[in-house]
This record gives sequence, structure tokens and C-alpha cells, in this order.
Amino acid sequence: MKSSRGKQILFYGTLTILGIYFLFSGLAKASGFLIPLVTAIILALLMMPLSRKMEKTFINRMASSLINTFIILLASIGFFAIVSMQVKTVVDDWPQIKETMQPKFERVKDFLFEHTPLEEQDLERSDKGTNVPFMGGDSNTGQKAASFLNKAFSFFGDYLLTFIYIFFLLNYRHRFKEFLLLLFPDSKRDEVKEVIEKSANVTRKYLVGKLILIGFLAVLYAIGLGISGVNNFILISLLAAVLSLLPYIGNIIGFGLAMIFGYLVSGETGVLIGIIITFTVAQFVESYILEPYIVGDQVDLHPLFVILSVIIGGMVWGVAGMVLSIPVLAIINVVFNHISPLKPFGFLLSQEQDKD
Repeated sequence: MKSSRGKQILFYGTLTILGIYFLFSGLAKASGFLIPLVTAIILALLMMPLSRKMEKTFINRMASSLINTFIILLASIGFFAIVSMQVKTVVDDWPQIKETMQPKFERVKDFLFEHTPLEEQDLERSDKGTNVPFMGGDSNTGQKAASFLNKAFSFFGDYLLTFIYIFFLLNYRHRFKEFLLLLFPDSKRDEVKEVIEKSANVTRKYLVGKLILIGFLAVLYAIGLGISGVNNFILISLLAAVLSLLPYIGNIIGFGLAMIFGYLVSGETGVLIGIIITFTVAQFVESYILEPYIVGDQVDLHPLFVILSVIIGGMVWGVAGMVLSIPVLAIINVVFNHISPLKPFGFLLSQEQDKD
């Protein structure tokens, strides 16, 4: 009896592990299709209240869907324009930045040679190894150019496709909602409606809160880094604020960018102190003022599973997966909490006080 029970556990355990593996493998393979679609679903949920308000006036659904799609398109173009202008200044100043940073890299190399088993020959071999693929002949240059163009066309294709999806999702949202309701018996329709509404609300409130939070952080970072004398402080402030979409990880990356383009370029102790004070104050304001009152506990997710979802999202879909992982997990958590057999998983994912 015990042997049969053990075999059953082993069988279902193996089946579960294989199912999870093939699930994430399939998600990774279908990233080109799923990333624009999931992004469009999240953004469509964000714009749905505005679309509803427009439709209560003389504007029909198609017009409101088109207007809301253009609002998101123009906002994204504006963001890319600001970032590209700032990146251009970095590219123009790159020779000076490189000249300023070279002595610091030399000091780091000397420190490594003195305090680690690393030798100069190892570094030279590493440099040669990394230079081979990039310093080849003309054929290799052509391959790199073709690869870059392929990635650029792929990105812009997915970018435009996302807005096409947003328009159709907003325009035909009632059809999709009715489809979901028809999948369940009439006795479950009210419960399914509640799940759909809660999923939409939790995603929308989280995104709106995060957008407001990013705006406040961008201003705080810009003021602090500008006063500290950091070059290209607008670009760094924008990137650091947007990176706050990635819990814990984004703040570390933003601080690292400020250190590279701030302290390492200038080498002044005052800039270093200013960067540390700016990020310390910003993190205090974000954690104890902005996050609780603006974002709140809208997603109701345990911090451990937030981190795990970001890591898994990055492994499956890269940066896009890291950004999308939290709202997707929040929707999954809402579904878990409304299906009786899955409520234990909802309890596990939720941010509730642990009892001794």
C-alpha cells in the first residue's frame, strides 16, 4: 500500500515538473507573439475607464478606442524621444567620458592584480577573446549590421502590433467578456463577472499608482542628481524612475547607472555624496510615503513571490517579462482566490500576516 502511494506521488510529481518545464519553455518560444499581446491587454485595462467615460458622451466605441490607443502611442513616442535626446548627448560626450574613466579603470585593474589571483595575461586573453567576434572582416561587419536591422525591424513590428491589439481589445472588449462568461454555467456567471472586474481593477490601480510613482521619483532624482552635478542627470533620472517597475532590482540598477555616469566620470567626492544622499532620500520617500499611499497593497502579493515572478519573467521574456510579471501574477492571484480548489495557492501568494 505504501509502495503504491509512493509511486503515485512520484508519478504526479514528475508529471507536474515536466508540465511546468514545458509550460515555461513554450512561453519562451512564443515570446514574439505573447509579449505584444500581454502588453496590450495590460495597457487596454489601464485605458478602459477613460474609454468608458468617452463612450457615455457622443463618442462611439470605435472612436474612443482609437483615441485611447493614440494617447498611449503618443505617450510612448514622447518617452522614447526624451530618452533618445539624452542618449545622443551621452554619445557626443563619450570620448571625453572614456578619457575621464580610463585612469579609474586602470586603478581597478591594478587593485585586482594585487589582491586577486587574476593576472594581466588573463585579462589580455579575455580582451582578445571578446574582440575577435567584433573585429573580424567585412563579412562579420555585414552580419552584425544584418542582425541589428533584423532586431530593429522585429522591435518596431512588435511595437506597432501592440497598439493594433490595444485598439481591438478596447473596441471588442464586451465580446471578449461575453466569451469568458459563456465558458461557464449560468450559476457561475456572477462569480466570473466578479473575477473579471477584480482582475481589471487590480491591474489598473497598480499601473496608475506606478505611473504616478515613476513621475514623483523622476522629479526627485532629477533635482538631487542635478544639484549633485551629475552629467546627463535627466536621462539617469528617467531610467532610474522607470526601473522602479522592477522591485528591488531596478533600484540597484538605477543606483549603479548614477555611479557610473556620475562619480566615475567626474571623480569628485561631492558628486558621490550627492548620489548617495539622493538615492537614500528617494528610497525612503518611495518606501514609506509614495508606495503605501499611492500604490498601496493593490496587488496583494507576498514579497517573496514578487521577487520570484520578476526573476522568472526575466528568464522567460527578458526585460519585458520582468515588467509584466507582477500585474500578470496579480491577475492569477485573483483567479486563485475565487476558485475553491486553488484557494491554498491564493493564500500562499497573498500578502497576509504570518501566524506563529
